[in-house]
Amino acid sequence: MGSGWPVVHAPLIREEAPPQDKKEPEMTMSQSSGNIDSKANGTTTTAAEVNKLPHNYEAIIKDADSPIDKSSIDMLYDQLQSGVFLNQKRKKYWVERKTNSNCFMLYARDLSITWAQDNRYWHWPYLNETSNESIDVAELLNVCWLDIHGKFETANLSHGVAYEVVFVVMLKDPSYGWEVPVNLRLITPDGTTQQHQENLMQKPRGQWIEIPAGEFRMSPEKIEDIQFSLYEYNGGQWKRGLVIKGVAIRPKK
Repeated sequence: MGSGWPVVHAPLIREEAPPQDKKEPEMTMSQSSGNIDSKANGTTTTAAEVNKLPHNYEAIIKDADSPIDKSSIDMLYDQLQSGVFLNQKRKKYWVERKTNSNCFMLYARDLSITWAQDNRYWHWPYLNETSNESIDVAELLNVCWLDIHGKFETANLSHGVAYEVVFVVMLKDPSYGWEVPVNLRLITPDGTTQQHQENLMQKPRGQWIEIPAGEFRMSPEKIEDIQFSLYEYNGGQWKRGLVIKGVAIRPKK
């Protein structure tokens, strides 16, 4: 979702012979905060490179569904920028290349959806997320009480970054009951509530769309859960045709 540059003083000029160049010491697994073993493959990992590693990434990838290759910084970054599934594909973690910021997708299985376990109201087909990985999505069959919400620990978000929270959904035909706008709500780490409505009748059908819940700037002084909701239950209309992929938490575009 900074400190100033240090003051560098000019070195004193001496008339003695300059010292021999010294190589930057290699970072071993025990020396590196990222457990990157660069000696194993003959590369050199500097302290500056280690300090640029994503915020709290070690704690995050402890929940990875597959082993992470940490034999080099480049290998690690390739995997983190491609994305890592967490908690049996309930979440996905990736690092945005441009800002080096942590991003997350909370898939439908990680959200609280009223009546989701009743197959009269919701269906759980799978979606090919990548060429060899599939995830569950929640397809609305028929409800009048639409209530989807979730929460997320912000300790794993990058400090100082402006984040946006968006629901990733699809409207597929046959669909009905969307004449009444749905409500979107976000409770930020400082307790502020953001709320607005979206008219799904005006959204395209048959493609994934993003519905924003809100945005906030991540501060190290306010590390609290965020909560987000998509709901509509006052109109009394039965609804059909909404597919929930999940909620993305990422740097604001």
